[in-house]
Amino acid sequence: MNWRLMLWSGLGLAAVFLVLGAGWIVSLPPATAAAAARPVPKEEADATIAALKPPKRQRPVVAVIAANDGTETTDYLMPYGILRRADVAEVMALATNPGPVTLYPALKVEPQATIIDFDARYPEGADYVIVPAMHRDDDPAALEWIRSQVAKGAIVIGVCAGAKVVAAAGLLDDRRATTHWYYLDQLRERHPAIRHVADRRLVVDRGVATTTGISASMPMSLTLIEAIAGREKAEQVARELGLGDWDARHDSGAFKFTRPFALTAIANTLAFWNRETLGIELSPGMDEVSLALVADAWSRTYRSRAVTFAADGGARPSRNGIRIVPDEVTARWAAERLPETILNSRPARALDETLAAIGDRYRTRTADFVAMQLEYPRRAAP
Repeated sequence: MNWRLMLWSGLGLAAVFLVLGAGWIVSLPPATAAAAARPVPKEEADATIAALKPPKRQRPVVAVIAANDGTETTDYLMPYGILRRADVAEVMALATNPGPVTLYPALKVEPQATIIDFDARYPEGADYVIVPAMHRDDDPAALEWIRSQVAKGAIVIGVCAGAKVVAAAGLLDDRRATTHWYYLDQLRERHPAIRHVADRRLVVDRGVATTTGISASMPMSLTLIEAIAGREKAEQVARELGLGDWDARHDSGAFKFTRPFALTAIANTLAFWNRETLGIELSPGMDEVSLALVADAWSRTYRSRAVTFAADGGARPSRNGIRIVPDEVTARWAAERLPETILNSRPARALDETLAAIGDRYRTRTADFVAMQLEYPRRAAP
């Protein structure tokens, strides 16, 4: 099929889709300006910190679990990188099985141990188990292991749609919880006993914590650092990340399936002839949190995807010791390369700068589209 025929076929399908879907699109709400989220009362904030205190060890053990065949990029790498940076706990990046972990929508990493390896090393279990969103909510190995850790006294933290995995393990019934806005209705339909809490990025109830969307893993990690090592330590790490505040306040009403969100998804999907592959050169010691945020954001535009490359196929260790496997083996990248200035920025600023760059490249509506997926209240890039 030549390119002209492909173009006309694509336009024909687009026309049919738009006619059939016009009524549905019109029925969607318009975008609304985000309201200023109300501060969290001090009593509630103090109760959250108290509920997240280490349950077993003075220097706790944190296990971040992944399913090898698909785990969300930022959910997995951000808590790992921030907690390792803080050096207040023993932190391990795990996988259900041997071999690399394919992250989505970008990156591939080598886990530091399997769940079997972890059990052999820590038979008494972890203090905290962090559960990212996974390709499957019902992975039997993941569910069984999470339940076993709870039986040993671990606090479980479901990040973003990782709440669906935690719920599938039977841990959210009759508990207060939250999750990514896009999956909230699905979670409530499958688990009607869950008591959803709006306008909070982090909710803790009887040893089980959940967060809102992808970007919430940063304030969640800082809250956990505060619970382990105190406010001063959390403030120090926040400054290193480029973040001024991180409490649980949130405007849930600002994140919903809107008409601009749907139209941007459709328009960017139909622009199939104008896709870009953006290259990130892996270098030893690069910050895994900034890398995750940048690669994740660019790969959610529906116009581009980020891939890593290196001169050979060997995995490169990140700043905090997780090994990143290059997607492509090449000394040069012929396509567009992402600027190293953003990758070398402090993580919170790297995300703001990336969203600004996405807006410059694909217009503001696409940057807003990505921020909505990340459930991120956008700030102006410094």
